[in-house]
Amino acid sequence: MSRKSVAVLDIRSFEVSVVVGERGVNNTFVFKGSRTEPYDGYEGGEFFDVPKLKDAIIRALSAVEKATSRRIRELYIGVPGEFSTVLPREVETGFPKKRRITEREVREVFEKGRSELEGHRLIRATSMIFVTADNRRVVDPIGLMSTSLDGVLSYFYCTDYFAETMEKMFTPMRISVKFLPTSFAMATYLISGETRDEYAIFLDAGFLSSTISIVLGGGVLAQQTYWVGKGQIVALLMEKFSLPLDAATALLAKANLYSRGGEGKMEFTYRSLTCEIDTALLNETVKEGLDKLCEAIGGFLENCSGRELDYKPLYISGEGLYEIRGALEHITQRIDRDSEMIFPDLPYYNRPTMSSRIALVDMAYEDHCKNSVFSRLFNAFGG
Repeated sequence: MSRKSVAVLDIRSFEVSVVVGERGVNNTFVFKGSRTEPYDGYEGGEFFDVPKLKDAIIRALSAVEKATSRRIRELYIGVPGEFSTVLPREVETGFPKKRRITEREVREVFEKGRSELEGHRLIRATSMIFVTADNRRVVDPIGLMSTSLDGVLSYFYCTDYFAETMEKMFTPMRISVKFLPTSFAMATYLISGETRDEYAIFLDAGFLSSTISIVLGGGVLAQQTYWVGKGQIVALLMEKFSLPLDAATALLAKANLYSRGGEGKMEFTYRSLTCEIDTALLNETVKEGLDKLCEAIGGFLENCSGRELDYKPLYISGEGLYEIRGALEHITQRIDRDSEMIFPDLPYYNRPTMSSRIALVDMAYEDHCKNSVFSRLFNAFGG
């Protein structure tokens, strides 16, 4: 594999993707190989079936290695919100006299705030903001003169279970692994720095689980994962209309929440199955599933209440709400907050379903190529 290329494993709640790519011109990407495989998913911080997960990953990995004619020796693995925790910390560091801030002072701030978390390992640390003695709030303090340096920092952890599961898979293959927080990668890639400087609310809407975050600057102030997503809506349709999984998934794409009341039926055909569907009941069932997601969003924002979040829109990406017509409008109405679907601004990849793998390639590429103080200090924590 080219020294400029990175290999990424994106683990979602219903499929895994292996991607090899590198940065192109004008912030585009050149993808040399990509493969996605389905698997059973996870719940409660554990995979349903680790052997099947391994089989899916190996199929994807082997296909990409064949397409690129290269062996993958280093793999960046995205950690889903289900297996990650973010701890924000405010750290104060004073100096005997005024000095110029260097990498050493920044290192001291990060080390002072670092702590162990039982059952987890630290994979990344970032700063939301730094504050100097004269109350200057800056993203990068290096070069400034001050008698103190305070940091509002984010420490990202993944569970030992997740890390050890991955390491047991890849160590026999002689593949070294590094871990990246998926939802954070998506938020920082998709939401502009200017927007994040004033707080941003981000929802990574998945198939089985969804993660919502309060993003500030280059870090995360709060994060929570909920067992809600597209899969739960599909399950409701399976129960309501006595359909198998694939047929219920196809039926979800037929729902149209824009329609205003009225009774009627539509003929629904999927493979050899044909049946009549009450359109009003279909839309109400989809709304019922979406309301579970809205309840999670509302509860999270209530716990994070503050004037800083007033009138802030909810930015959404991921596969969970994609192709559900009217879902965005329904959520906006239920949570009384503007909602906006965001996705990569790239030709052929400009869909929410591609957000996580593109964002992980972006973060992995930055870590691989840059020698900034933050990557030097904390990338090694990922293994």
